[in-house]
Amino acid sequence: MAGGFCVALEVQRLLFSQTTLDNAWRLYPRGGDLNAPRASVAANLATVLLWLQTLGPGLAAAAAVAATARLLTASLPFGLSEILIAIWLGLLIATARWLPASAGAGLRFAQQHVLRLGIILLGARLSLFDVASIGLEAFGLVIVCMAAIFAFVLVVGHLANLPSRLVLLIGVGTAVCGNSAIIATAPVIRADERDVSFAIATITLFGTLAVFVYPVLGSALHLSDATFGVWSGIAVNDTSQVVAASAAYSPIARDVATVVKLVRNTLMAPLLLLIAFWWNRTVTSGAEGGTARQAALKAFPLFVVGFLGMALLRTVGIIDPSSARSIDEVAKVCLLIALAGVGLSTRLGLFRAVGPAPLFLGLGSGTVLAALSLLAITVLHIAPAVP
Repeated sequence: MAGGFCVALEVQRLLFSQTTLDNAWRLYPRGGDLNAPRASVAANLATVLLWLQTLGPGLAAAAAVAATARLLTASLPFGLSEILIAIWLGLLIATARWLPASAGAGLRFAQQHVLRLGIILLGARLSLFDVASIGLEAFGLVIVCMAAIFAFVLVVGHLANLPSRLVLLIGVGTAVCGNSAIIATAPVIRADERDVSFAIATITLFGTLAVFVYPVLGSALHLSDATFGVWSGIAVNDTSQVVAASAAYSPIARDVATVVKLVRNTLMAPLLLLIAFWWNRTVTSGAEGGTARQAALKAFPLFVVGFLGMALLRTVGIIDPSSARSIDEVAKVCLLIALAGVGLSTRLGLFRAVGPAPLFLGLGSGTVLAALSLLAITVLHIAPAVP
């Protein structure tokens, strides 16, 4: 039942995020006989109305772009992924600045909670045996590639005289799980807003490019679906970008890439503790151990538990193949809306402020990771069997 519980939890977050609730209570504070039924109904209604007001514009924009992308995919004479069309449309709209500032909260919501809900639902496609087969086969390579690219970024960043905090943030963003890793690491090393913004901009830029470049390279190299899934799961930065690139290749590639990426995400928590220990020993002695522990706990992706829970339900037969197909269609809609939100939130003009050095570091690390992982996958013949 873990899968159903995590789905319910994610839906609850979709409806009542902490920010939304806080805003609602500020506008409608506790007082009087609020425990009375009528007051409770009024407070709940106020919360729902505020939720719609706060998140509605962004969610509606992402849903509209997703629907347009699906219609265009069905009508175009050549095969092009609806995911790529949604991101392209989102990028065009974001660059033209056609959306109001009020859409920002809903777009962030789509990228985070709607994406996680879609990933949880993807677990219904695979049994636990499939997940274990994919994860165990790729686990060693994930560790090696993470360590190699992290060391590469630290060495090159030091040689380029880049700020140590910025280098470390780019390193975790490239090696582990993109922007989520950057945000989780920032308080551990006490990074300032400028370094965090530059690191996120760098990772976002090359991750977005990977969404379009990787499927083309995979087709040109005639990679199998499973091979491409492992490659994109290891080499592409952010979870949303991994899902977008692999889904554009094939459903099987998407399933494999999702499992591999979740392995990387799960390693973020122990890595944060190691970063805190190393940072305190080599850079500063003023960081607090409590901050590292709190960041590690927050970094653990609970939606991984939901994904595994859905796979468990599929394994024991509670979710049959017919239900799995229906759930997969819902997952596709969630992912399409979330990735449309990614496109709508990406403003290419922001990258001009980063400067050439961090961008070259991001380009170099992304290229090395792509080449190293693909070489290892090819030589070791890592291609999990997926039904």
